[in-house]
Amino acid sequence: MKVILIADVEAIGKRGEIKEVKDGFARNFLFPKKFAIEATQGNLKVWGQQKQAIKKKEDKERTEAVGLADKLREAICIIPVKVGEEDKLFGSVTSQNISDSLAKLGFEISKRDIELDSPIKTLGVHEVPVRLYHDVTINIRVEVIKEEG
Repeated sequence: MKVILIADVEAIGKRGEIKEVKDGFARNFLFPKKFAIEATQGNLKVWGQQKQAIKKKEDKERTEAVGLADKLREAICIIPVKVGEEDKLFGSVTSQNISDSLAKLGFEISKRDIELDSPIKTLGVHEVPVRLYHDVTINIRVEVIKEEG
């Protein structure tokens, strides 16, 4: 069955693409979750008109993401943590901690956009990738320091 993707679907395609998928996948997953519509003549005509507006919006979002990336290059995310003997961390630094720290700096970045392979368990400076848009990813500096007190 041919469908028009109305949202980005990982491993299938991006919004606006016309894809051939199995009937059951379309009826049981894509259609109920509003990820796609059937590629009929009427839907193709309507989608063609909407495509230009979506392209403008995506270009604007990408431009904003590039601007945000420029600002984030300058930022250093400092996270104070409690440590025990031999400077071992109690717990670890997760993407949620990094997101909260970035929020204090004025950047609203979701923890899902922070691509941390595994939690940080050591003091020091770490490079952490952040996905700002489909093709805009930047490494931010995260400095894990001892909490005073």
